[in-house]
Amino acid sequence: MKRWYLYLITVPLGLVLLAYLMVRVSSPINFGDIFSRDNQAKNTQSDVGKMSEVKAVSKEVLELRQAHQLRPLTEREDGTKIQDLPNGIYGFSMCSVVALRATRGNTFSLEIHKHDGIVYYVGYASDEHIEKYLTRQKNFHILTSPHSGEGASSLFEIPVEFVSKCEERPLKDGYLFDLFVTAIPELQS
Repeated sequence: MKRWYLYLITVPLGLVLLAYLMVRVSSPINFGDIFSRDNQAKNTQSDVGKMSEVKAVSKEVLELRQAHQLRPLTEREDGTKIQDLPNGIYGFSMCSVVALRATRGNTFSLEIHKHDGIVYYVGYASDEHIEKYLTRQKNFHILTSPHSGEGASSLFEIPVEFVSKCEERPLKDGYLFDLFVTAIPELQS
């Protein structure tokens, strides 16, 4: 009689374990990503077909890089935390700017510059949104795109520390970045 209890416990546990392993091996779902705390948007391989080809770097961006004497990240620096990187570099990241990537690849991430000890978001926005930044208004949004386009034709850079919140908004061919600025610190002489 005691053996029946043993069988009643081990057989269902064995079946549950077998079902879990079958789902884990054959399912395209990554259960680790579902329960992770990292909610940063990712461009996965399945998204590649949905995206248009990444545009070549504009002349304006090249001039900005040259003006600040920036160099690209090396392969060795790829994925390094921003605080561990030297001044005079540029790379690519989504809103979090925790670590930089050496290439934009098939992603629609923002270009990030680090010079003079300051980290900057670099992107395109409308003249109206840039004007709010230049006139030092409070509590405003700047809708930023990694590429020049309709409604976002002017290149600008803004220190990451000025942005209190950055959100990635999916767009038909990539992402639009909503940078929310509550206040711009006064310049100290």
